[in-house]
Amino acid sequence: MLKPFWMVPASFLLVFSLNAQQPQPAAPAATPVASAAAPAAPDVPANPATPVPAVNPLKPTPEILAKAKKTYGYDCVMCHGEKGDGKGDLVADMKLTLKDYTNPESLKDMSDPDLYTVIKNGKGQMTGEGDRAKPNDIWALVLLLRSFSA
Repeated sequence: MLKPFWMVPASFLLVFSLNAQQPQPAAPAATPVASAAAPAAPDVPANPATPVPAVNPLKPTPEILAKAKKTYGYDCVMCHGEKGDGKGDLVADMKLTLKDYTNPESLKDMSDPDLYTVIKNGKGQMTGEGDRAKPNDIWALVLLLRSFSA
């Protein structure tokens, strides 16, 4: 008759000992160190409450423009066109009229921070990059837009 009373405490001990033997998750890996070959510009904070700097922190190097062109190809070409002329594949379907960035007049009234804000937050039917893109990737897109009219 005492046998069932001994089995309950024994089963609790078994469960607790099995939980104690569970492997613990590994510690997070160390953060990779940036390559010394190409120092990166410091990222601008992605916090929307942080004001956008008045000056683009990046310079238009071939590497930065190449990376921006790749991003532009994924996210922007379908509307803004391969060359930034505003004649992408979706423009006619969506009945849009977009600026021709190959014309220097189209961006003359927009500062780099203005362009950064539009790319990040969107405008009209254009969805913004939001938190998907790092701040330096958005600044690189600003440089690419400026390069279309050069």
